[in-house]
Amino acid sequence: MRAVAATAAVGLGLTLAACSGTGDDGGTGGEGGAPTPITMLVLGDKPTNGRLENMLVELNKILVEQANATLDLYYIEWADWQTQYNVQLLSGDDNVDLVTTATDWLFAWDNAEKGAFLPLSEEMLQEYAPRTWEQVNAEGHWDVTKLDDGQIYFIPEDNFTQWTNHGFFYRGDWAREAGFEDGEITRFEDFTTYFQWVKDNVPEAYPWDVAGANEAALTGYLQGHTELQTIQQVTAGNYFPFHTSESDPTTVTSWYMEGDELLEAAELAVEWNEIGVWREDALNYDGDTRELFYSGLSGADQHHTQTFVGSVWETMTNRQPDSDPRFFYWGYENGNYFRDILTHGAMAVSANSANPEKALEVYDIIRNDEEAYRLLNYGIEGTDYVVTEDGKLGRPDGWDPSTDGLGSNFWGGRMDEYELPSATEYPDKEALYAQLDSAAKDYPYERLVVDQSQAGPYLAAMGSVLSEYIPQLQYGKFADPAAAIEEMRQKLRDAGYEEALAIVQADLDAMLESQG
Repeated sequence: MRAVAATAAVGLGLTLAACSGTGDDGGTGGEGGAPTPITMLVLGDKPTNGRLENMLVELNKILVEQANATLDLYYIEWADWQTQYNVQLLSGDDNVDLVTTATDWLFAWDNAEKGAFLPLSEEMLQEYAPRTWEQVNAEGHWDVTKLDDGQIYFIPEDNFTQWTNHGFFYRGDWAREAGFEDGEITRFEDFTTYFQWVKDNVPEAYPWDVAGANEAALTGYLQGHTELQTIQQVTAGNYFPFHTSESDPTTVTSWYMEGDELLEAAELAVEWNEIGVWREDALNYDGDTRELFYSGLSGADQHHTQTFVGSVWETMTNRQPDSDPRFFYWGYENGNYFRDILTHGAMAVSANSANPEKALEVYDIIRNDEEAYRLLNYGIEGTDYVVTEDGKLGRPDGWDPSTDGLGSNFWGGRMDEYELPSATEYPDKEALYAQLDSAAKDYPYERLVVDQSQAGPYLAAMGSVLSEYIPQLQYGKFADPAAAIEEMRQKLRDAGYEEALAIVQADLDAMLESQG
């Protein structure tokens, strides 16, 4: 890793020299010559229906006209995405210019410290991304993008309203049949009753067809039954091992290591496994479980609020007209969830970009030019979307998000003023947002930067232990979960849990001290 970081640092130095205007195009930035190709790294599985390519043809006409540049997308696909994302950023390759990032789930602070991102001066932003500079500056949000050196390392997606707290999607019609008044489930453990009803009455469906090595069955319970709040920018492999409590937000702990609630969640998972809530080979299954939910072959799915209001409710209502899709968000019982932070989505310039100024020009257009914004986010009007008479986003007849989605995944610069309200989105969206907002907490650790040079080896070793135990606990596969948890906890101590805890605690103390 040191060698990779050193390579990235060398690339950073070369790129800083290029910022003086002596790039590959002879210092012209592409002006008057061939358009400069700019590539943006995005997260997600690359679409194969041709709609993305058709959109880019039209978008690039605008970019050529306004900036003499073109845009292409480089996808980090969901299979092993965390590893592939970090490897790409620290590889030294110059095949991407703009990088989708985030401080809570895409390691923005870590990668900035390792030299993956180009520091952006105020002068550079003002010259090459003036509209973006003005909007973020007017809101006073540039400070959330700076390391202790005072330099800006990415641009926040700070003018976009969203809720990305997770929860269950389920069927209100089946919940009513299972005995829930008005089809409303309000406690995590009550899904036992719902799942049992599905198992008994819809034999062709899994109560919850879930796939892969996730921890949803544990996290959903823990969030609603403890006051522990996850420190979002510290990961051990695919897991978030450190927490604080709402009553003591300055002391770092872990729900994997302390308390009895993890055992309670694991015992509930054993019960669900015995019911047959998920397929026997769920750990190794890689099918599209959301598509099975849409097809009436699964009683539940899980993701976040934005997914429910933006696509799941509409698609489920179209595919299963009487299903009455519902959303139960984790932490519903005790209000233990956060509002999104301003850097849940952000955009950086790669330290290895050969044309960082041109990359900023392109970004300024796709963020602030309404025509370009609509193309990138919605596609071609009349083919991918329509605007209704009342100014809402509609879809052409026969359009299906599963097969016709654009998949551009621009998650680092969306703007409320250019967003079209959906004509078919969840009708109670505003009421749901108001309900969430009434109990949500502000995330207190947005500026926490953990010293990965010290913590990294311990976190990597902890990730190996967690990947061995958490999926098995999630799917109720341990005959004696109490013994398995004790064994896991000892292995985590052996891997360096106490050492990593001390490092995170010291960095949190330093952050709190700097804030006064």
